[in-house]
Amino acid sequence: MANIKSSKKAIKVIAKKTENNHELKARVKNCIRLCDKAIEAGDKENAQKLLADTQKYIDRAVSKGLVKRNTADRQKSRLSNKVKEMA
Repeated sequence: MANIKSSKKAIKVIAKKTENNHELKARVKNCIRLCDKAIEAGDKENAQKLLADTQKYIDRAVSKGLVKRNTADRQKSRLSNKVKEMA
């Protein structure tokens, strides 16, 4: 444990940021899974709604530096192509 007051505060700040980052990354992964499930179920309307939410959270993760831009673009592209291919 740190002895200096500013170091103690830094530890708290880092812990809070780590928790928030983990939460956002988990939300992105869950959104992707939900969208894939909707696509497999053939629910196009729900899949389109989930796709919009997923893209929003992926972009938010990129802006915070949690996901690389190319990775995010690839994920969004693959999901949108799956939704477009639905009948």
